[in-house]
Amino acid sequence: MSVRRPVAWIVAVVLFLEAVGVAALNWFLGIVVDRQDMSLAGLDPDMMSVSSKIGGLVFGLYFALCALVALLVALRDRAPAGLGRVLLISAAVVHGLLGAFTWGLVGPGAFAFMIVVLGLIVLLLMTYDAHEEPAAGQSAPGRPEDGRSGDGTPAPVSSPPAPTTP
Repeated sequence: MSVRRPVAWIVAVVLFLEAVGVAALNWFLGIVVDRQDMSLAGLDPDMMSVSSKIGGLVFGLYFALCALVALLVALRDRAPAGLGRVLLISAAVVHGLLGAFTWGLVGPGAFAFMIVVLGLIVLLLMTYDAHEEPAAGQSAPGRPEDGRSGDGTPAPVSSPPAPTTP
């Protein structure tokens, strides 16, 4: 049994939940800044509130798009390619960086969550890159460069064409 599809499903669900959580948290922080009329180093409180809300929506959409890629991987049971692969790799990097920051700012629990999500994304990428070994008692189809035919027997050797004289 392969772990590829369940891992892809888990990554998709976790990233969808994280997308909603990040967007909601930043929206809440924007509301708090707006209601408290707080300012940081003379910055406009309204601009800080709007920036927090926009940042939350952008990050939420980014994680939702990454979750959509993981969902497509789970449904198709194929490795992500092109932009989808780049998105998942960037999500892994983002979780690694967020994990480094959360240790000091939030605590070890948030760090552990970020590292678990990082590990799941890397596992998703790595399980689809691994070449599966044939089951015991089965032979792998041969390749032309290894001198074997598709059933594993040596391929017939062909001689070059004989020269013709006019």
